[in-house]
Order: sequence, then structure tokens, then C-alpha cells
Amino acid sequence: MTQDTTIDLERFEMARGQTFQHHVHDEHQLAWASTGVVMVDIQDRCWVLPPHLALWIPGGLRHATAALRESVLQGIYLDPVTCPLAWTRPTVLAVSPLARHLIAYLAGDLQPVARAHAEAVLLEVLRPAGGTVFELPLPADPRAREVAALLLADPADGRGLAELAHAVGSSARTLLRLFVAETGMTFNQWRVHARLQAALTHLAEGTPVGRVAARVGYATPSAFVAAFRRLTGSTPAAYIAGSLDETGGLNETGGLDEAGGLGETGGLGRKGETDGAVEVDEASELDESGGAV
Repeated sequence: MTQDTTIDLERFEMARGQTFQHHVHDEHQLAWASTGVVMVDIQDRCWVLPPHLALWIPGGLRHATAALRESVLQGIYLDPVTCPLAWTRPTVLAVSPLARHLIAYLAGDLQPVARAHAEAVLLEVLRPAGGTVFELPLPADPRAREVAALLLADPADGRGLAELAHAVGSSARTLLRLFVAETGMTFNQWRVHARLQAALTHLAEGTPVGRVAARVGYATPSAFVAAFRRLTGSTPAAYIAGSLDETGGLNETGGLDEAGGLGETGGLGRKGETDGAVEVDEASELDESGGAV
């Protein structure tokens, strides 16, 4: 950390798939992609971050960062001694247009007084993000973790729970109970979250909704749009257009056509509805085909 500063910045140009493996540092970090989409993995959770969101990583916490597309990762490091912000857990923050401009300004060669003022304003405007955050809990049990890895690698994988259980040497009922116990979601809910998280990368690239729906396992664009809307409260186009407008990217059209109508199938409630006790309809879960919704 530079003398008499609270914030240091580093810029990393990352190719699609490039990863900074698990590491730790003493400073707090704000992981933010000024362009592209990155995923941060911490312990049993991962976050997908488009340019309007950043992740606060407390100092001393092991984490890994991967680029889901060609991205520019801004490493923003904050001195835990002088920084007035002190979230003790990973926290998703909104990156407003003002915050974005301040980060770019701080990357320049500034006089001490100007730097101190800009740092103070940036720290004042950083706030936890409202609305839906694409955070995915990961199971710890090796069998459930292997199933999660299979579905993260190929969200359109059409195998049902029984087939996936057989592939990892388990039973469907055991996997169902493991997902509920270790993620707070039923298996079907977790799969929907995983599919929508994967969709975010394609949407940020401007891929039409119809193609995104097929790539993440939905039979129709309308089923995908319904699932996305039930989770986030907005359509894919509105969610991405809003974030890209705020960060100086694509405008509202963004190449994102909302094909199809807005049915009410294929989705789940907002994330908060899965907190606490989860009611499981085992018959429904175990009968789930796993095919495109």
C-alpha cells in the first residue's frame, strides 16, 4: 500500500477462461470488471459479476477469480487500517456511474490532496447492491459437488437427478437431501440458479435471448424469460440493459430481443425465499427429467 493512501489499484486484462487461482492477501479487495464478466469463488459460494456489480472481499479471505469472457479486472485494494469500510463477509456492492469515474480517476497520477479527496468520495458512495445478486452456494459433499461441477460446466445438461446420481455413485434421494442441507435449495432450485447464472455471461455479450435460452437448457425463450423474471424481478433485456447503460456500455436494445411471451413456468422465487427451512416435495424433485424447461 502506497504511503498516505487508503486505496491502491491494479488493472488485469484477462482472456476468457483465465483464472487467478485461490490466494489471500492482507488488504481488503474490491473485485470489479470494468468490462466483461468475472466470477469470484470463495469457500462454498461463487458470484458472477457484470460491470455494475463488484464484490467486497475482506482481507485474509482465500478467493479465486475467473474471467467468463474477455474482461478487464480492476483490482482495488484497501488498507484495513485506514479504510472506514469494514464488511466482515463477502458483500456485493453496486458500482454507480460516479464510482466508476472515481476509480478511473484514481488510476491516474494525482497530487496527494486530490487523491485523498477522490478516495474519500469513492468510499462514501460504495453501497451494498439492491435487488437480485447472482450468488450460487456450492455443496460440500464430494458427490453433490461433482454434480454441481457437471452442471456448471454444461448448464444445458439434460440428465435428470437419477442419471446424475448414478454418474457420481450416489442415489437421487441422497443427492436431493445433500443439496437442501448444504445449499439451502432443492436440487431443482439450485439448477435454475445455476442456469440463470450461466446465462448472465451470454447476455452481457449481447447474445439474443433465444440462443441464450437454448445454451443454458431451456426449451423455449419464454420459459427462460419467465424463470429470469421470477428470480430477478425483471426481464433479461431490462436487467442487462440497465447495468450496461449505467456503466457506459450497450444501450437498451443491446442485441437482446425478448422472444416469446411471459409464461409462469420454469422459474422460482427470489433468493430470499430459499433462506431458512426449505420445504421439499421429494416426489416432484425425484421425477424431474432434467431436460430443457
